[in-house]
This record gives sequence, C-alpha cells and structure tokens, in this order.
Amino acid sequence: MSEHIVDFCNVSKKYLNQYAINDISFGLAPGKITALVGPNGSGKSTILKLAAGLIRPSSGSVTVNGRTACRRIAAEVAFLSEKDVLYPFFTVDETIKFNAGLFADFDLQKAGEILHFMGLEKNKKVRHLSKGNLGRLKITLALSRRAPLILMDEPLAGLDPLARDVIIKSMISHIDLGSQTVLLSTHEVSEVEPVLDMVICIYYGRIKGIEDVEKVREEYGLSLLDWMKKISVN
Repeated sequence: MSEHIVDFCNVSKKYLNQYAINDISFGLAPGKITALVGPNGSGKSTILKLAAGLIRPSSGSVTVNGRTACRRIAAEVAFLSEKDVLYPFFTVDETIKFNAGLFADFDLQKAGEILHFMGLEKNKKVRHLSKGNLGRLKITLALSRRAPLILMDEPLAGLDPLARDVIIKSMISHIDLGSQTVLLSTHEVSEVEPVLDMVICIYYGRIKGIEDVEKVREEYGLSLLDWMKKISVN
C-alpha cells in the first residue's frame, strides 16, 4: 500500500501528436502543500486534471488514495479550475448552497466562516463580482470541502496583491493539514513560498526537479525562483 495520497507512475498525456506531459512519476505525501511551477504550457493544468480524474492518461497510472483516478473519485477531490465554472445568475449564498447540495463533504459552517474572512456579500450576484471577489468565492468553495485532496489551478491568477494576500492567509487558516493535502499550480511563486512544503518544477512536459522547500532555502540558500532558474538551465 502506497504511503502517498497521490501517485503518478510513468504518466504521459498526449493530445493528437503532442505530449502535454511525458513519462512523469511522483508521489504526494499526505498533509503537505505542494506547488507545481514552470512556464506556461508545461503541463501543470494537465497534471491537476489527471489527479482530479477529469481526464485519463495516455499511458501510465494515476491513483488517489489507492484508487485509479477517474470521475468516480469526486468525493475525495476538491478541484478549483482556473476557468470560471459558476452560474452568473446565482447569488454568493445560492452558489454556496448549490455546492453543498453537490458534495456531501461540503461544510456550510466553514463556508460561512471563510465568506466572512474573505469579506464577501452573500446577496451579491456572481455576475456582479469583481475578478478579485470571484477568485475569493472559488477559493471558498474549494476550502469548504472536507475532501482529503484539494487541487487548485492558478488560484491567484490575475488578482491584485491585496486579494492574493487575503487568499494566501485563508489557505493557511482554513486547510486542515491533519486530514487534507493540497496541490496547486501557480506563477506567483514568491507569494506562495511561505506556505509551501514541497515544490515540483515542470518544464515542457517533464519534471525538472522535486524538492522540499525548506531544504531549498536552508541547505541551498536559494529562493524558489532562484532554484527554478538554476535547475531549468541544467
């Protein structure tokens, strides 16, 4: 039995004649926050979709909690997509209740606490939310799940510094690392670095490096950005 909550074993994903990821293997230990970093088009979103069971690998295997990743593992995975997937005619409160009806592990009390923390108005329509508040709502939906695996695709993309700071603080406050594991993709490497345990650098479909963030800082004496630059040229 694997000690990992997520296992990628020799996984490739091909679209037509092009590989999005090519023969990658890694495992995620439970109770950690791990970032997928790398240039656009490197395969970060593909990895998240594979872990969520939304797509199947062309070869290799992906397992979550020992089960093959497929749409049937939805109860074990909370997935925040980079794309907007919310109903614009719902209010914030209706969106919360709709998701509570979809997922048995959705914690309404926790959702209320996060909404308050985020400063979101319950009666405001989704279509009237600013980009920052829309990002806050999507984060709220993901963090209100008690799922053992939380996947976030660019949760900070396009948000102003104040919104990013609020979201990062919310992640720290509302993720239960005693029972939850987080895998997120991001370009905002410096801003999320303080909350990360592990980092996986993807470079055009292949893994360039997997490292403990504390080791990068203390043993190598590098920031994550400097570490990424160093391994990308090797």
